[in-house]
Amino acid sequence: MHDALPELSTIATTLDELVARVTATAERLYADGEEGTSADLFDVERALVAAQRRLIGTVRQLQQ
Repeated sequence: MHDALPELSTIATTLDELVARVTATAERLYADGEEGTSADLFDVERALVAAQRRLIGTVRQLQQ
C-alpha cells in the first residue's frame, strides 16, 4: 500500500461532500428561477465528478 492512500481517501471524501453541496445549491437556485447561476453550478458539479473519477483511477493504480 502506498503512503499517499490515506490522504487521497480524505480528498475523495471531501470531493463527495463538495459534489453533494454544489448539486443541492444548484437545484435550489434552479427552483428559485436562477437558471443561469444554477447552470454554472451544474458545470462545476460535472467538473468535480470528473475529478472524482480521475482520483479513483489514481487510487486504484496505487493499490496495484
